[in-house]
Amino acid sequence: MKRTMFRLALALLLVGAGWAAGRAQTAGPDFELLVDAPEGTTTVECVRGCNLKWVQRGDVATAATTPRFEYACARTARCSSGKVGGWIVK
Repeated sequence: MKRTMFRLALALLLVGAGWAAGRAQTAGPDFELLVDAPEGTTTVECVRGCNLKWVQRGDVATAATTPRFEYACARTARCSSGKVGGWIVK
């Protein structure tokens, strides 16, 4: 009986230690973006882990990806939104 209780306690201890070790490992982001949107030109830059491409009018397969993307609008109070696609680089 003592041996069974010892094995059960040991199993619970090992499961608890594994759970605590797994929980302590937090996952970081796969990529980071930096967006600068003053009046005029908007800049979207991939700081780490990705490439960007303008996809407003559909994903053009021949367009090249780049880590930095800029677009501008006419001098109005607010630019309309634009679509920028992103690809994770590993």
